[in-house]
Amino acid sequence: MPSDFTVIRDTTPAAEIPRGAVVAMGNFDGVHLGHRAVIAAALQMGRARGKPALALTFEPHPRSFFSPNSPQFRLTTETNKLRLLAATALDGAVVMTFDKARAGTSAQDFIHHDLIERLGISGIAVGYDFHFGKGRVGSPSLLVSEAPRLGIEVDVQAHVDIDERPVSSSAIRMALAEGQIADATMMLGGPWFVSGEVIHGEKRGRDLGYPTANIRLDKNCALKHGIYAVRVGLGNQRLDAVASFGRRPTFDNGAPLLEVFLFDFKGDLYGTELDVAFIGFIRDELKFDNIDALVRQMDDDSARARAMLAAVPDEFPKLGVIG
Repeated sequence: MPSDFTVIRDTTPAAEIPRGAVVAMGNFDGVHLGHRAVIAAALQMGRARGKPALALTFEPHPRSFFSPNSPQFRLTTETNKLRLLAATALDGAVVMTFDKARAGTSAQDFIHHDLIERLGISGIAVGYDFHFGKGRVGSPSLLVSEAPRLGIEVDVQAHVDIDERPVSSSAIRMALAEGQIADATMMLGGPWFVSGEVIHGEKRGRDLGYPTANIRLDKNCALKHGIYAVRVGLGNQRLDAVASFGRRPTFDNGAPLLEVFLFDFKGDLYGTELDVAFIGFIRDELKFDNIDALVRQMDDDSARARAMLAAVPDEFPKLGVIG
């Protein structure tokens, strides 16, 4: 089915950019509930004006540019961020390349050249803590002060709290690093997920009666090593599964790998792209003294995963199609 969600990049001709659009600006890593409040404000503004509403985001993440040697645990790849944004009512996204030139652009130049001249926006929504421009001088208050002169509307969204704690990408990363899947899910407004191609492994699972689809995650993924109840997206199919993420201490203690055992499934998945949504944390990764003990534990893990998944039969990220 064709998508109405259009992605505008630095190379997009000016003639193809809708004039007068309203933008929701942010990094949107994870597209969590705080981000969604900004998006909702842009949508409301756009509808009131009869104009399209777009997300405006940056790739790579600015932190990756400023700290290239520091691990950056991203909640979403660029593609998955856009898929999440495409599942909202937004009309599209503007993806600006964050490079040396962008980092050196003053906040005033960004407002005048990028927002007003190139994009021709009529309104903008931002979070209370979003900063932009060289030295992070650009702020919501700067946008508000400039708005009357520029003839644009500005909406600044306050933080979104859950249990008196602000929702943030950093808080979600911390929850995932601690195996607190329920907390991450609440802050995201849906389960956290990863995508990847199924690769060949050591095929030990097949010998144990648990053949797995193996996916190598980003090296900076800081998800807690352990066993999880997951739901897998295979095209339009949704399949329940149990997964292990870790170093396999019983065998080789090697590089971290996501190993997914799909319940009641037969087929060759090598080379297939899967979406894996994390529904519940079952236990820490353990080292077993023998194979029999490992298999008994895997049987128990599978039963617990099935029960967790049965309790939330429709739980899966809402993903859109990128045009």
